Amino acid sequence: MTTQVREPEQEGEGERERADRQAPGPPGEALDGRRNRPDEDASDTDVSDHAPSADDSSADDPFDRDALPAPKGATGALLRSLLAPRRAWVALAALLLLLQQAAVQAGPLLVAYAIDRAVPALRQGDHGPVAAVAGGYALCAVGAGLFQYGFIRASARVNQDVLLDLRGRIFRHAQALSVDFHERYTSGRIISRSTTDVESLRQLLSEGLQELVNVFLSFVCIGLLLLWLDLGIGAVAVASFVPLYFLVRLYRRRAAVAFSARSTAIASVIVKFAETMNGIRPVRAFRRERANEAVFDELNHHHMRRNGDAILEMARYVMGSRLVANTAVAGMVLWGAYRVADGTLALGVLAAAVLYVRRLYDPIDRLAMFLNAYESAAASLEKIAGLLAQSPTVPEPAPGVARELPARPEGAPGREVVFEDVRFAYRTGGEVLPRFGLRVPAGQTVAVVGSTGAGKSTLAKLLARFYDPTEGRILLDGVDLRELPVPELRRGVVMVTQEAFLFSGTVAENIAIGRPGATREEIEHAAKVIGAHDFIAALPDGYDTDVRKRGGRISAGQRQLVAFARALLADPGVLILDEATSSLDIPGERAVQRAMDTVLHGRTAVVIAHRLSTVEIADRVLVMEGGRIVEDGPPSELITGEGRFAGLHRAWRESLAG
Repeated sequence: MTTQVREPEQEGEGERERADRQAPGPPGEALDGRRNRPDEDASDTDVSDHAPSADDSSADDPFDRDALPAPKGATGALLRSLLAPRRAWVALAALLLLLQQAAVQAGPLLVAYAIDRAVPALRQGDHGPVAAVAGGYALCAVGAGLFQYGFIRASARVNQDVLLDLRGRIFRHAQALSVDFHERYTSGRIISRSTTDVESLRQLLSEGLQELVNVFLSFVCIGLLLLWLDLGIGAVAVASFVPLYFLVRLYRRRAAVAFSARSTAIASVIVKFAETMNGIRPVRAFRRERANEAVFDELNHHHMRRNGDAILEMARYVMGSRLVANTAVAGMVLWGAYRVADGTLALGVLAAAVLYVRRLYDPIDRLAMFLNAYESAAASLEKIAGLLAQSPTVPEPAPGVARELPARPEGAPGREVVFEDVRFAYRTGGEVLPRFGLRVPAGQTVAVVGSTGAGKSTLAKLLARFYDPTEGRILLDGVDLRELPVPELRRGVVMVTQEAFLFSGTVAENIAIGRPGATREEIEHAAKVIGAHDFIAALPDGYDTDVRKRGGRISAGQRQLVAFARALLADPGVLILDEATSSLDIPGERAVQRAMDTVLHGRTAVVIAHRLSTVEIADRVLVMEGGRIVEDGPPSELITGEGRFAGLHRAWRESLAG
């Protein structure tokens, strides 16, 4: 018991409620000094408040894998939804590509006509056929170039629109997903979805689809032209498609596995990189550089091996397809030459057939490149579809159900909060809060204390509707939180956490998050009331100073003051402070406590207290243990009693005296 009070600087443990991640185990130590719960030694590196423990999670948890499960047909539906709004541009691109292919494939026919008709006519003094052939060839060349240019413009429009749409969908959907999703699925994987996986789709759309259409049109057009020129040569060419078909099938099956493994491997590299950079401070503090380098090196080499597997599959396909193509070409040339010598085949027809046959097999390598891009994009699209298929566990209310909070009269002291038969448990089965009820009158400041893992932060996050109760409901002025649209809820309830997260941007922009559209005067007024104006004015550019990543340009106490100014500007009816002073030194704590007195005035407040000095500002104290409220009353009464809070308070006083 004493240790819990003498070491308040165990940063972040209270806020994260590490023990909440596990189902209740054997009776653990409560505030009266019983044995510690076994989950209290959870690692500081785990930032998930609701990630299931080893006891709760199963070995086949889909969140342990890079790709989340998607409904059958979700990948195709996603691609269709991306292309459907751009049907006109897709149709234009297809038409231009057809015209380009027609211009290209006309060349060998002109060569055959020149050899068999134009040259003999020229020898007889007739220049017309040769001129027609030359003009036709030039026209086809110019037309092919113009149609190709138009196709590139149209397809680029489609590509960029699709990629813009897809990145936006991923970003919007990831933001809309509930907190528990982000605590189970790493941000590095989401980054991989919107970067490497989207890039795979870009390569398919910008390069692969054109190659596929070119190959398909070439096979169809050239096959028909060869059959028209000479049935025998055409039949041999078409027959050679059979082994090529089986080669393609084999390559697709093997490449699908290889590219899926490659995509997963690069996602693991990104996850490790992002995790290390986000945790650079503990990495440096605990000298984890060499260990991280070893892990990253292994992941990097694993990706290299998986990438090599994909390249080898393509190499095998190209080798087999070229063997078939070269054998077929050699056979047709020899047979055609024999027939020309025999007088049963015109030389011009043989020349055109050879040109067409070369064009027929030239795209084979490009087909491999398309299949390469296709399998990579298919694996990526499947993962993106799996992410987009996830539904928020804290959904927005349906339009017919959504309600607004009752109007709050000018000067009203906050809003009433009621927990009505609330119970909360993980979807994996670990109960955190057994059924309980709680009423916080409007304007009352309630401090919630208890040992690590007691359920304090879970209670606060239920009130902020980061999670929904498993059973029961939470009412705000008589309105179920589930019936409040998110904008309405955020106007009524604001949460300030221990981290006081600041975004890259100016101090003024970070304060204005509390009320977008606030004027500079309103922003500065909020900072002055909180007591943050002096240090902000002393910054190089004052309120226009860029705080940089996570507010790293200013101290922890200053970040907390900015967060309080943000909350004050939002003017919520209910304010939740989760471990607001636990990571601060004494001067910083005093400055923040003065700001707390200001920001709590005239509103309902729930204060998760790690340091008992915070409790002194409360009207009421709740002591939690094992997810239950075991003591409830004014701090002055609980201190003079013989309960858990009194023991905690005495130990805290002794620690200050020592």
